[in-house]
Amino acid sequence: MAVEKNLILVVGPTAVGKTDLCLKLARKFATEIVSCDSRQFYRELNLGTAKPSQWELDQAPHHLINSLSITEEYDVKRFEKDALEALGSIFSRHSTAIMTGGSGLFADAVTQGLDDMPELEAEVREGVISDYEKKGLEWLQAEVAHADPEYYSQVDRQNPQRLMRALEVFRGTGQKFSSFRQKKKTVRPFKVIKVGLEREREELYERIDRRMDQMVAQGLFEEAESLFGMRHLNALQTVGYSEIFGYLEGSYDREEAVRLLKRNSRRYAKRQLTWFRRDPEIRWFHPDQVEEILDWVAAQIG
Repeated sequence: MAVEKNLILVVGPTAVGKTDLCLKLARKFATEIVSCDSRQFYRELNLGTAKPSQWELDQAPHHLINSLSITEEYDVKRFEKDALEALGSIFSRHSTAIMTGGSGLFADAVTQGLDDMPELEAEVREGVISDYEKKGLEWLQAEVAHADPEYYSQVDRQNPQRLMRALEVFRGTGQKFSSFRQKKKTVRPFKVIKVGLEREREELYERIDRRMDQMVAQGLFEEAESLFGMRHLNALQTVGYSEIFGYLEGSYDREEAVRLLKRNSRRYAKRQLTWFRRDPEIRWFHPDQVEEILDWVAAQIG
């Protein structure tokens, strides 16, 4: 009889404590970790993506971290393929694997499969791109908020690629982008055990603020400055870099950039939680409940 394969999915907002728990899970189940963080793939992005430290990476084999350059085009469809290949490799050696990250879309792609999106005329996409280039991010945010408030409440609002995609679908079909999502669930050849980590809001926000202060002290401004000439790339249209690019462009001072880093990171965490809370299969824990989590996961594996 074939041994059942199990994927432990650990999700939650930024700075909640996912990395530490995953290392404990990897030790307990003697296995490997796949990242589903949509920014930690990129070799050039380190501090601004809260990538695991070298010490943490050395504690267990990690997959899909530092696997791409920011100059490469990458989307969730490619990630689904890459992640399933990584899991197939892990399952050839172990009965259990771990996947973690804060990107709900990327996690869903692996655990549920991607929805079939409508084919759109090239002119629709070109029109949205043209409008965005002329009118800017705030206009794009307002358009998506009006066209599809459900998706807007969950999406990374600093990521113009995702916002433009939603607007393209709305313009091209007259239907909300969110209406095309989660139509069907793909059956995977492994069981998914979903663990969600959460903290009280004030506790989480304090951790986010401390993390931002640590990143700045470790050289986040210098890292962003070294990438400033490539700020147009999609990989850099994200919280942690766009705020510093605004400072480097002279839009505001350094103190304001730090304030925006903290504010936007807190807002991002709120959107992450909005996304994950809609999934009834997730079992929620405080990160300090380590033994309870390990026992619960072990019981699910059986």
